[in-house]
Amino acid sequence: MNSKKINIGVIGSGHLGQYHVKHYKSMNNINFLGLHDSNPERGNEIAKKYETKYFENVFNLMEACDGVSIVTPTESHYDVAKIALNEFGCNVFIEKPITETISQADDLIDHAQKNNLIIQVGHIERLNPALKALEKYDINPKFIDIQRLAPYTVRGTDVPVVLDLMIHDIDILLSLVKSKVKSIHASGVSILTNSVDIAHARIRFENGTVSSVTASRVAKDKVRKIKIFQDNLYSTIDLLLEQTEVYNITKDPNIIENALQAEPFPIDNEKKYIVYEKPKIKNYDSLREELNNFVNSILRIENPIVNGIEARNALEVVIKINEMILEDLK
Repeated sequence: MNSKKINIGVIGSGHLGQYHVKHYKSMNNINFLGLHDSNPERGNEIAKKYETKYFENVFNLMEACDGVSIVTPTESHYDVAKIALNEFGCNVFIEKPITETISQADDLIDHAQKNNLIIQVGHIERLNPALKALEKYDINPKFIDIQRLAPYTVRGTDVPVVLDLMIHDIDILLSLVKSKVKSIHASGVSILTNSVDIAHARIRFENGTVSSVTASRVAKDKVRKIKIFQDNLYSTIDLLLEQTEVYNITKDPNIIENALQAEPFPIDNEKKYIVYEKPKIKNYDSLREELNNFVNSILRIENPIVNGIEARNALEVVIKINEMILEDLK
């Protein structure tokens, strides 16, 4: 397949879907065929804006494509992706969450594996430059604290805050902790809507790692912060400002020389240093990187940054958290 340009399309041209169209349209390594939207007026508007084709029939678009971005409401993810995978042999990029239920996610994963096709899911925070800056460090957390707070907006309030906001951080958490979840304790409240607006979960993993995850859509200011504590290292990541700071305990002279600040202290009869580092952040468009990865995954040059199984596992945790909160509120 990598001897020719692949054909790509977009299904759904709403708030986020239009950016998929924008990025695909500017890629030189693919043939961007066009888009479909269930609202013809909106679809034609976006097609005209980006000088591409509007497909009235979604099946015609799927039939012509090697891969499609599915940027539709969550309730339609399963039906659209199943048709693309099963009937048209089409690789799929699905915006998060992968599906509404675990059984739907498992079914899509099964269809993709049987047809040797790619499922990639748009957990875009995995590509946040501040988080990517941690890749050069040996991360083995003992405790992780994550906060994601946002002012109230109408958009997204049709689903609980756990599925709207916290799912980003659960996916990040599962990628950082290489262990199975052992236990979950969760609580939450409804403030402005009939759904859960503030949620907190305490998650313990089989390897002993403990995490505290908070999500709220009732806040004055946006906050997206992660704090990681482990042996000889503490890191704070601001996903919103795209800043990362690391405090490392070391006796390695190379690290000491390259550090912004190093304070010596004696421990175990050895001179060690508390080293402060501020990793250099690479600036890039996370969505474009994500879509490039999807294209390269279809070409078998790369693997999906977040595959269907990883997205399914994140969904399973957030569903458990939400069910626990609802049960607690009864």
